[in-house]
Amino acid sequence: MSKLLQVDFDFAGPFGEEMADKLTGLAESINNEPGFIWKIWTENQKDQLGGGIYLFEDEASANSYLKMHSARLKEMGVKEVRGQIFDVNIPLSTINKAPVV
Repeated sequence: MSKLLQVDFDFAGPFGEEMADKLTGLAESINNEPGFIWKIWTENQKDQLGGGIYLFEDEASANSYLKMHSARLKEMGVKEVRGQIFDVNIPLSTINKAPVV
């Protein structure tokens, strides 16, 4: 069963196009992670937050990625990474056009 991973953390930037320019390589590398299906990048410049919403094939893949990504972010100076794994309710999500099937 696919799992949704929600990650957020305090982030001072860059945001928007500058973020896209600087993190394109990272974004491309995420496509190669085991069990990875898709990611939506999230940012909130006003509240100084960064993060993402990911869909993985299974819980083991989501947990493995969260562990690796948390360590990577901490190496980049992020003090606390908040990550939560959720089940996806496919019937209801499909009604609302979620890209989960």
